[in-house]
Amino acid sequence: MFTGYTGFFGLQEVPFSIAPNPHYLFMSDRHREALAHLSYGLGETGGFALLTGEVGTGKTTVSRCLLEQLPDNSQVAYIINPTLSALELLASVCDELAIEYDSDTSSLKVFTDLISKRLLDNHSNGLSTLLIIDEAQHLQAEVLEQLRLLTNLETNARKLLQVILIGQPELQLLLKRQDLRQLAQRITARYHLMPLNSQEVDQYIKHRLKVAGSEQPLFSPSAIRLVHQYSQGVPRLINLICDRALLAAYAQEVTQVDKKLVKAAAHETLGEVQTSTFEWAPWKQGAAMVAAIMMFAFAGKKLADWQGQSMGQANQSARLEQVSNRDINLARDLQPALASLFHAWHLTLSHTDTQACQQALDLSLSCHWLQADPTLLMAFSYPAVIELQDELGERFYGVINANSDENSQGLSEAPGVIINLAGGQRKVSMDWLYQHYRGTALLLWQPPAGFIERIDNDADIKLLQWLEDRLSQAQQRPARQVSTFDQRLLNQMQLFQQAKGIAILDYADLNTVIMLANPGAFSPLPQKPLQAKRNNILANGKQQGVQG
Repeated sequence: MFTGYTGFFGLQEVPFSIAPNPHYLFMSDRHREALAHLSYGLGETGGFALLTGEVGTGKTTVSRCLLEQLPDNSQVAYIINPTLSALELLASVCDELAIEYDSDTSSLKVFTDLISKRLLDNHSNGLSTLLIIDEAQHLQAEVLEQLRLLTNLETNARKLLQVILIGQPELQLLLKRQDLRQLAQRITARYHLMPLNSQEVDQYIKHRLKVAGSEQPLFSPSAIRLVHQYSQGVPRLINLICDRALLAAYAQEVTQVDKKLVKAAAHETLGEVQTSTFEWAPWKQGAAMVAAIMMFAFAGKKLADWQGQSMGQANQSARLEQVSNRDINLARDLQPALASLFHAWHLTLSHTDTQACQQALDLSLSCHWLQADPTLLMAFSYPAVIELQDELGERFYGVINANSDENSQGLSEAPGVIINLAGGQRKVSMDWLYQHYRGTALLLWQPPAGFIERIDNDADIKLLQWLEDRLSQAQQRPARQVSTFDQRLLNQMQLFQQAKGIAILDYADLNTVIMLANPGAFSPLPQKPLQAKRNNILANGKQQGVQG
């Protein structure tokens, strides 16, 4: 089948396989910037470097490029299965560094001494030693602490072991834990890899086709824009969609993929999705630092005031008119929208758009790029940056106030939705919003201290009490003292999930916690069918990697 596919288009091989292939290496500006950060972090002083990004964004691509650039006097240990105990991890490091040990060894000290000796020997012989751990968000806290102890060996000038941690966004959250603060202080460079933008998706597709031997444009410009919308710039999803679209074009004997073929391919590979309404796939990031709780409690109160009052006043002056081309052109840049979002938290954005989330993390706020339809954004009740598109499919940005007096009304009765476009307030209809909204939004929120992914039976008592307190606030009932995730707490939580139209679970997921963490009001969410196939594809492809 694939022989005909490649032969029909004059290709030497399949261009969009998700299997890693160095010949198809594509380094976007974001990938190069990530590589530069890691290279700087592994400079003269060494220590820890951190690379995070959502599944399929190309973290493996960056790490492989880094390996190719390492000097010959480097010895590398690459761990790709970090779901290990501290003892198993040290044994794996010994295996990677070709250190011999007794198979019956069950002592951390024995492994530590063996590794320390190798580090000293390498240093004496002019060799540097690098440890790379992929999928590091799965590391246990005690394993991370053991890694920190390994890096204690140093000269007056540098560490003898350099460590790169690569993982999904929740890795940053894990490293915010109080018991890991010493390790976090040793991170000399960190970078969060964003998905590809529309221009980079265009370059990515053309690059892979060129490497495969294509001598003609196999995707129309509008088809490429649609690939970007469906994939949200994630290389692994781009590969899946483009591969299936080429196969469909071959079956229909057409020489160029158009929007219709891309739409059919996306629906076949990702499920019944629309470009503007994806099932929520949060870019989970951030943490709550205990030292900053008081400051952001104040910020939370200010946010509630801003939601309930300041924007309510803006609603009165918002013009009831069609968004003009001038409004759209002024809102092309992401930076003003991000600045407006940070201003809602009484913060000043001091970084570029690629590092805005890092600034939020440094200030103890979680920063999420997520796929959500407008009703879900309103249920979150946070101000959020939203990606919009004009009639030509070009991107612009706005800030939606999902909790203003105007917007918190029932959607069927609401006369309009207030959007901030480059500082100007505009009121648009829900039809306009659905037509122009690309399905991607960014919001800032403050998770409870110690929260990582969920609150369940194994959660700390303080998190259980936080859940009870917030549920009682939302349900307007007296709070009680809890020490376990008992049946009563479970029932109250599921009643809340049902009322908000989100998945009813036996634990508080990220959706639930984001809604409960809001210092403002709680607004209803109409029931909508969930579409999880897109997330399943990303999760199932984690171990295969992507060369983008």
